[in-house]
Amino acid sequence: MTQIDPIDRIMRAAMISDEEFILTLNTLLKNDLRISVRELSEKCGIAQSSLYKILHGKRSPNLSTLRAIVRALRHFYHVGDENFIGLIAARPVLESVEERVADIDGHRMRVREYPVHTMEDAIVAAVRAEREGAIAIVCAPIVSSIIEQLVHVPVATIIPRESVQRAIELAARKAWI
Repeated sequence: MTQIDPIDRIMRAAMISDEEFILTLNTLLKNDLRISVRELSEKCGIAQSSLYKILHGKRSPNLSTLRAIVRALRHFYHVGDENFIGLIAARPVLESVEERVADIDGHRMRVREYPVHTMEDAIVAAVRAEREGAIAIVCAPIVSSIIEQLVHVPVATIIPRESVQRAIELAARKAWI
């Protein structure tokens, strides 16, 4: 499955229909960015009530509104020169991450999430993360060796030692029941 750049997705959707725009914007907000309408409103300068009307099909976005939304989405996806680490994982793993900013050796480092469902999604996400400016990538061991061959940034592997041991214990208990 090839992933299209989110800004391209929203622009293409806007050209197709209001319904497609609404569906795509909702997907980007809820699934990709995991931000609220309030956060989008603050960033794009459009009233929350107006955004809710657009998202519920009660109002069509005009050109200036569309531009403001796209500018805000660009901000959320492309923060410019700010360094970040791309975290590529399934949604349950991403939901367990509590901090989106880490202090590492006196440097504040932002973590940008890339939710994936398949190995192919992970590979595409790694290339996308590098293209968007990730200085490093963190991913599962099953894809890390492939990703290391594709990107030109450091790749670290998630090795959940404690959770693996807990999973083995749980599986054994279930087998004994």
